[in-house]
Amino acid sequence: MKYYNYFFITIFILFTQTLCADEILDLGKNIFLEKGNCATCHTLSDAGSNGDIGPNLNVIKPDVGRVVMAVTNGIGVMPAYEGMLTSKEIEAVAIYVSEKSN
Repeated sequence: MKYYNYFFITIFILFTQTLCADEILDLGKNIFLEKGNCATCHTLSDAGSNGDIGPNLNVIKPDVGRVVMAVTNGIGVMPAYEGMLTSKEIEAVAIYVSEKSN
């Protein structure tokens, strides 16, 4: 009986972590397409975007830290989004871009 309870607890934890991950990716995609307007300048297959001003994210496959730094501080002609996006939104878009470009 004890192992039976552990099984259900493990399934519950895995299920809730998947939901949280999906919510973060959904928020990140929404930021990419709408609030952050990243799709205007960047190509990312998952988002259906074909921008050619900024780098093609499918090609450079940035990690989360690189995206956080670029979005927070800006880089080249890209403006800094610190103050326009919350830290949670910046993290979500970074996770989304990193995961979907790899």
